[in-house]
Amino acid sequence: MLPFLEKNWPLVLVFVLSGVMLLWPFLQRRLSPVQEIGTFDATRLINTANPIVLDVREPKEFTGAQLPNAMHIPLSQLKDRGTELAKFVARPVIVYCDRGQRGGAAASALNKLGFTRVQSLRGGLRAWRDAGLPVQKI
Repeated sequence: MLPFLEKNWPLVLVFVLSGVMLLWPFLQRRLSPVQEIGTFDATRLINTANPIVLDVREPKEFTGAQLPNAMHIPLSQLKDRGTELAKFVARPVIVYCDRGQRGGAAASALNKLGFTRVQSLRGGLRAWRDAGLPVQKI
């Protein structure tokens, strides 16, 4: 085995690196303090726990529709407008954007502001619509 490894070390290195790259997203989700939530779990949470639903899309994206009863605070303004949210610190929070890519950043920012029960909607507003769930016209 050792002669094979010595002779083919570049292949072994590629093998190990590709394995790490495949496992990285899984490990990152497991180790991240930010939890993702699917549309099914989000609707269950909305119906049972009265969470704050926070839309973090930027103003240029904020057109057409949003999740029902969502509060709009763009991600770029979240740190500056944290005092608006301070009264809700004990409630769970669901954050979302258009496709779910910035929800994690928003959840991290909210964690720094003292929120402990923050979850990011996996897939964002698009996943919500694709699931056939209701939206509120704006």
